Amino acid sequence: MAILAYSLGKREINQHFTIKNAKLISFVLVVLLLVFHGALRHYDGGDSCEWLLSTGRYLGENVWQPYGCMMHKYKSTEAKTCLAEKRVAFVGDSRIRQLFYSFVKVIEPDRREDGNKVEMFLKVNLSFIFDFLWYPEANNSMKERLVSWIQVSLESYLWSIKLHGGSSETLQQYKVNLTAIAVHLERLAEDGEVYWILQDPVNEEALSENRKMITNQQLELYNEVAVGVLNGSKHVGRSGVKLVAASRQAALETITQSEDGLHLPESTRKVGAMLLMNSACNKLLRPIDGSCCQTLPPLNLLQKLTACFFLGSAVVFAVLHFLGNNRHRRPVPTDVESLEEKKPASAAVPLGQKAPFQALCRMGIIMGYFYLCDRADVFMKEHKFYTHSAFFIPLIYIFVLGIFYSENSKETKLLNREQTDEWKGWMQLVILIYHISGASAFIPVYMHVRVLVAAYLFQTGYGHFSFFWLKGDFGLNRVCQVLFRLNFLVLVLCVVMDRPYQFYYFVPLVTFWFVIIYGTMAVWPQILQKKTNSNRMWHLAVLAKLLGLLVFICLFSFSQVGDLKL
Repeated sequence: MAILAYSLGKREINQHFTIKNAKLISFVLVVLLLVFHGALRHYDGGDSCEWLLSTGRYLGENVWQPYGCMMHKYKSTEAKTCLAEKRVAFVGDSRIRQLFYSFVKVIEPDRREDGNKVEMFLKVNLSFIFDFLWYPEANNSMKERLVSWIQVSLESYLWSIKLHGGSSETLQQYKVNLTAIAVHLERLAEDGEVYWILQDPVNEEALSENRKMITNQQLELYNEVAVGVLNGSKHVGRSGVKLVAASRQAALETITQSEDGLHLPESTRKVGAMLLMNSACNKLLRPIDGSCCQTLPPLNLLQKLTACFFLGSAVVFAVLHFLGNNRHRRPVPTDVESLEEKKPASAAVPLGQKAPFQALCRMGIIMGYFYLCDRADVFMKEHKFYTHSAFFIPLIYIFVLGIFYSENSKETKLLNREQTDEWKGWMQLVILIYHISGASAFIPVYMHVRVLVAAYLFQTGYGHFSFFWLKGDFGLNRVCQVLFRLNFLVLVLCVVMDRPYQFYYFVPLVTFWFVIIYGTMAVWPQILQKKTNSNRMWHLAVLAKLLGLLVFICLFSFSQVGDLKL
């Protein structure tokens, strides 16, 4: 009964869930996603830099995810390239001083914090100038010091609350002072970048007695005043002063880890420093994993020519289809069990005139979809963050689905073509889920997938070796066929995406080893299975060839290690 139920279920699933229906479902989902993300951009605004600075959430414990875009984690060399010949000034209280040090540590990770200095001037490698000025209150003294700077990060009102007890008169005076300062901030923003850091929350229970008057309610009132004044400081267009509220959201979840209830833990300060780095540097360096504050890159000449080629193919296909200038094949019934078309008894009907253009039109649509996902900013982007459910649920799903799509094989040999294709297919699915779910962060999965990648590489080499061993076809036609099959899609992707060939690293790897196997088998003496059947001594010659290849690989590998050490 169980076998009968499985057979009936398999037939029912195969009848409804066909490849054609799967493509239709995928197309509908893509259209719905386009509409959904387009609506989000319309209502939320399309400025990813504003998303970066305004809101976000933690993925896990330490990974900060801005809303709708990806934040790059800058290294020292990248930060030096971005900030070369620039002057950066931080103005405010002790919390801004901590942010100042976190920002400096992006360039110099070993830099130590120098106590409670109220004014600092750091010059790094004669190229970077960093200032911190102690102005805990927004007053005339601060206004007089803002005139000469290009890039400023500001926050100042904790001390207003501390010194004056959070009275309403102090809040009103703060608004008056900030309104006077906002004019100068706007002038500075015309030639540089100015950031106003909204006050982070405090842990009221952990505050010392002389700080008990600082409450989150008071901080929220001052933040509202700052947002109202700075957003209204420019009557035409958007304010040039950028408000940083995302660091405050990060602090809401980590302020309980503060030692004194006021100053933030180092991990949260790093988030604030990276927010500023991404806002200031992403447009200049354009990191691959940092989509925040990046605009759509202009198309180069090769991309424009490729787009024209695909559009031209679509036009020709539409014209041929409209004119009916094609030959239709007689419909072939589908085998429900195997989902394969039954081969007609007669010879295959030659392709019509529109078939090549139809294929190019389909490929153009696929490349356009790839471009929208990877290079354009149509879809919102998010960092990969591994969870067990994100990896294992899709894995279990495809395993269960695969049970209903099994077929009988006529081959009886071990590692026959159908077995190796099945093996490759499952490995491709697992590796795809591995990359999508960011499972490289989980060491056990990472190690097993490394084995799968090595097995896939082995399968590819084994298939090429078997072909040359059995067929003995070393002609140029065979080489060109394999190289074209391996590299055609990747080369088109390189042109469309404006990426280097090594970016799609696995295809260059497989291509390299195909050339190695071809050279090993084609070089004299060419040893085939027929020769070894007639004379067993040829097996020793094959072994000698393979050992020579192994020695060459080892020498080449050790020479690369020596160059790296030098």
